[in-house]
Amino acid sequence: MNPTPVWSETFETDRYVAADHLTDTDRQLAALPIRPLRDPGQEQLAAALHATARRLRTEFLSRHAERVYDVLTDNRRSRPRLAELARSAAEAFPGLVPSPEQLAQEARLTQPDKEGREIDQGILFGALLAAPRAGVHLTESMRRPTPRALELLAEFRRTGEIVLDAARLERRAAAGHVTITNGHCLNAEDNQHVADMETLVDLVLLDPQVRVGVIRGGVMTHPRYAGRRVFSAGINLKAFKAGAISFVDFLLTRELGYISKIMRGLVATDAMWPASPVEKPWLAAVDTFAIGGGAQILLACDQVVAASDAYFSLPAANEGIVPGVANLRLTRYLGARPARQVILGGRAIRADEPDARLLFDDVFDSAEMDLAVEAAAERLDNPAVIANRHMLNLADEPEDSFRRYLAEFAVQQAMRAYSPDVLAKMAAPAERASGPGGRD
Repeated sequence: MNPTPVWSETFETDRYVAADHLTDTDRQLAALPIRPLRDPGQEQLAAALHATARRLRTEFLSRHAERVYDVLTDNRRSRPRLAELARSAAEAFPGLVPSPEQLAQEARLTQPDKEGREIDQGILFGALLAAPRAGVHLTESMRRPTPRALELLAEFRRTGEIVLDAARLERRAAAGHVTITNGHCLNAEDNQHVADMETLVDLVLLDPQVRVGVIRGGVMTHPRYAGRRVFSAGINLKAFKAGAISFVDFLLTRELGYISKIMRGLVATDAMWPASPVEKPWLAAVDTFAIGGGAQILLACDQVVAASDAYFSLPAANEGIVPGVANLRLTRYLGARPARQVILGGRAIRADEPDARLLFDDVFDSAEMDLAVEAAAERLDNPAVIANRHMLNLADEPEDSFRRYLAEFAVQQAMRAYSPDVLAKMAAPAERASGPGGRD
């Protein structure tokens, strides 16, 4: 292993020093067998190499995050999204984050067998989000419309419907109804779900004929819930175990992408006046359950209606990961002690108990949900709602607080995804596979 680097006072010198040390570490790691084939001594060496390199990455970025971001964005004249930033960083700063080739090798492995290189992406994005100028620019860039949404906008305005793999959008009167359609896995979230949801959220916000967004789960094909609507079972644990849940495209993009757009709207372009976000009110309709990531969506919506047999839970602590931005938001809804009971203790809140009124605005019998959703959407169709929800969100969660939370979340979530206890659970028999937790 290389000795500890000696940092200078200049960015270009430190950039060279970091690249020299990090590329040498990569060479040493490449000389080892892949993780499943290592003996204990080789695994111990790999762990030591990663620890040294990650300390170096953290030190380099603590000194130069703003300059790194300026290089990657042409002094903030371009607005790349997370995945493009990660690719550019791998090219411009060798060893700072995994290369496309290293990620492709990782993608062929299950989560327990991976090298854990996504942790290095977490270190990069944590530092960029923590840097004030870079962090603001990055969060705003992630709230621009996606290219796919812009391509589909004309079709949606003409037909009033877009059907994607994991969700569909239908315009009914003034409301854009987003229906989650991952029915085979109880509407669990995966990379495709995140991409499709962001596209449809963009379309709701871009179409002037739509004044209210509605999110609801579709009817299930899963045998245990066949014929019933389910809101969402959260992260697809089978996909996670298989190594198919991306840190950048899923764990981080969902927070900075479609969920942030639901809460804060699209960032206005330079040509628009007033230079304020394109916002609309959002309604969530919860049938059966909203688990994990599904529950997190509710915390960004303006109103929530629920069926009387529905429940809300955030089992991330049991799964070993962080429940998105729920740790920042849930206390505002429930209070400190109940929020800890839900996040740390796995407490589920059912629609018929008193605390549910802090999460669900109205509760109806399942047979009444369709009419309840339409009525609630009509009530939100009020121009003054947009200005007031903007000010409420500004008071409840200033954008700087969100950015600083996401900076720490990026590092913590990446580390948790590869922590020994999480990987050990993945290696154990899937005792939850037949129920909501299995997400299959």
